[in-house]
Amino acid sequence: MTLSTNMRLNLQSTLSSALDLVTSRAPLVYESIIDLASGVGANQADKIFADTRTLAASATEDLDLAGVLSDPLGAALTFARIKAVLVKAAAGNTNSVQVTRPAANGVPLFIAAGDGLAVRPGGLFLWVAPDATGVAVTAGTGDLLTLTNSAGSTSVTYDVVIIGASA
Repeated sequence: MTLSTNMRLNLQSTLSSALDLVTSRAPLVYESIIDLASGVGANQADKIFADTRTLAASATEDLDLAGVLSDPLGAALTFARIKAVLVKAAAGNTNSVQVTRPAANGVPLFIAAGDGLAVRPGGLFLWVAPDATGVAVTAGTGDLLTLTNSAGSTSVTYDVVIIGASA
C-alpha cells in the first residue's frame, strides 16, 4: 500500500476600519502546504488512522497507536512514528474534547506527561512534524493518546486523523 498526503492551510483575513473619507484595510493571506510522500523518512508517511468518534458524558478513551487501531482499509495499524494529528470537535458539542498525553504510557506528543489541550465545540487542533523523526511511538511505554469529554452533561463527537510511519 502507498499513502500520499497533502495538507493545506489557507488563512485569509482582513482587518478594516471606516475612516472619514476612506476605509483602511489590512489584508492577510497566509498559506502553508505540507506534502508527505509514501515512505518512512523526512516528508514521508505510510500509515493513517481516521475516524469519527463519540464519547459519552465524562467518558475517556485511549487511542493505542501500537497495534490496536485499524487503518481505513481494515488492516491492523502500528505506528513507529507519528507525523500529524488532527482533532476536530463537532460544532454541536456542548463540551470540549480534551486531547492529552497520559501520565502512564503516553505518546510524547506534548512536552510533559499530563499535558494537553481542550478542543472547544467547532474547534480544531492540528499538529504536524514532517521531519524524519516525528514523534516516536513505543509499544507499551509511549503509545497512548487520551481523549476525554470535558463534562458530564452530554456526549461529544469528534473527528480524528493520525498520520505516521511504520519505521
